[in-house]
Amino acid sequence: MAERRRGTPTPPTDTTVLDRDWTVNEVVGETHERTLFVDVDMADLLNRGSTFRECVFRGVEFNASTHTEAAFLNCTFVRCEFFDAKFTDCKMVGSVFDGGSFDVLRVSGGDWSFVGLPGADLRRASFTGLRMHDVDLTGAKCAGATFTEVDLSDAWLHGADFTGADLRGSDLSGIDITAATLTGARIEPEQAVTIARALGFKIG
Repeated sequence: MAERRRGTPTPPTDTTVLDRDWTVNEVVGETHERTLFVDVDMADLLNRGSTFRECVFRGVEFNASTHTEAAFLNCTFVRCEFFDAKFTDCKMVGSVFDGGSFDVLRVSGGDWSFVGLPGADLRRASFTGLRMHDVDLTGAKCAGATFTEVDLSDAWLHGADFTGADLRGSDLSGIDITAATLTGARIEPEQAVTIARALGFKIG
């Protein structure tokens, strides 16, 4: 099971949903709390405005699913697949991802603060215009990925590889620049000033 930072335990679940029990392909405004989803096929799911709170998803397929203004709060994702999944203006605050695939994952808008993505392979993922404050990207593979106009302030980047990544317009304040590989990453002049100051340079 995924471990949370600061020693916070994974919330216990009260209900279990197995693959044979899940037959819907659209959820609108639903609420699920402390539910364990095991090997459920949510591929092509259309999710609008639904809330999943302290749920655990184990071996769930989210391939080609679309989520709009939905919330996954303090959830745990274990070995889940997110190929071509799209999240728009969603809240993922406090959730943790343990393994899984993120090829062509597209995230735009919303709040993914305090999310745990340690070791995740995000090389073909894109994150645009969202908040990822204090996100855990320890050891994440982000070479060539897109993180544009993203609030990455205070992110945990130890051992992360951002070689050739697009970081233009993102807030890089409060992070340890030396902890990650940033060779060839694209940034804007204003960001260069932030990085220079983080390295101890005096500007002007």
